[in-house]
Amino acid sequence: MVAAANPLSPSPGPRRSFVHRVLQQASARFERIGDGLVAMEYERAADETAQAKQLGLADLSVLPRTGFKGTGTVEWLTAQGLKIGAESNIAYRQSGGELAARLAPTEIFLVDDLAATGRLIAQLNGAWAWTAERPRKLIGYPMLRAESHAWFAVTGEKSPAMFAKICGVDLRPKHFAVGRIAQTSLAKMSGIIIRADLGSTLAYHLLADIASAEYLWACIEDAIAEYDGGIVGLAALRTLQS
Repeated sequence: MVAAANPLSPSPGPRRSFVHRVLQQASARFERIGDGLVAMEYERAADETAQAKQLGLADLSVLPRTGFKGTGTVEWLTAQGLKIGAESNIAYRQSGGELAARLAPTEIFLVDDLAATGRLIAQLNGAWAWTAERPRKLIGYPMLRAESHAWFAVTGEKSPAMFAKICGVDLRPKHFAVGRIAQTSLAKMSGIIIRADLGSTLAYHLLADIASAEYLWACIEDAIAEYDGGIVGLAALRTLQS
């Protein structure tokens, strides 16, 4: 006799974004990257690369990211080979394209490059550990940013005008340089904005509370519609970066 399946047991499978159902309804074509499903493109006739150059919105929430916080954090990360400057609210690009976003003197938020190998993220998560020495050397502590923050990207020449509708920070290129970080209100919720251009195309990473991912996605999708914006997949962003 075969035992009945437990309806409360989660079915095994790849990780999914908190906006996965929304992307499904938009006819996303998903591809497995690492342990998650990422929307690579959408089943429509439009040229997504051209759309991304004008105004595009992409979900990157399944790509690798992590964080570390507390006294000794920057010193420990530097000892692991990262290059992190002294100024806060700057995202420091690493040799593999990853960004070490210094949110505060003792807080770093790391996001992977769009290639999404996850190598640096995995290396750091695996390397962090308390030692047996007493008193312990202060090395900060890890933050599970992949579980706490959704990650979207907004790209294109019309993006600063769109942001003016939902954010009080002036994100025009002449006022907000590549690598700058704004920790601000975004569509009436707290968020982090990082300027990280893709080739010659304006691009901004958005990081916000993962519990409000669908709300934020809906707000941005509504805002970009006014400027003929559209959703795009990771493939278009990679094309712009190459």
